[in-house]
Amino acid sequence: MAVPGRKPKPPLQVVREGNPGRRPIREGVKLPPSELIEPDWAIFFPASRVPDKPRAPRGADDEELKAYRHEVQVWQRLKVAAEAADFGREVAGREWQRVVPVLQHMAGLSSVDRSTAVDYCVCVARLEWCERQLSIEGLVTMGQRGPCRNPLTTIASQYRTQLKTYIGELGLSPSARGRLTPPEGGDDGDDDDPFD
Repeated sequence: MAVPGRKPKPPLQVVREGNPGRRPIREGVKLPPSELIEPDWAIFFPASRVPDKPRAPRGADDEELKAYRHEVQVWQRLKVAAEAADFGREVAGREWQRVVPVLQHMAGLSSVDRSTAVDYCVCVARLEWCERQLSIEGLVTMGQRGPCRNPLTTIASQYRTQLKTYIGELGLSPSARGRLTPPEGGDDGDDDDPFD
């Protein structure tokens, strides 16, 4: 019903799914598969030497104790960073060995896909480190104003979101694998099945 002084609403448009015009669909660029070389994980997770723990001053005044506490906090951060780097190198290397050979066979990864595979492995390593630390530290920590949510929960959530993107891009979930097109000429029979 039209209201005087108002413009009538435009009719709703119906969007059709699929290819109703039967136009040819481009398959995209096909690149030749190549052997991806595992990176040196020390570039992403550099090893560092942790200095000796600072010694508490004897008979110190308040200023010296404040400086000592600051030195201990810096030392603790360096120690945790060194542990995270060691952990990250191990997890990223393990994930590369687990996933990349299967992807090369099933999806035909090319040299241009290497950075995506590397980023995926780094993301997995950092997410596992966050989850490990959350198990050690707990979800609630003490802040300056009292109990608060551990900041690692936010970091883990961001890495988990990024991981979902990589899973979709690389075909690492059952639904994403259904969208992958195996490389041509790679089907020699059942002998090449990576799951045998």
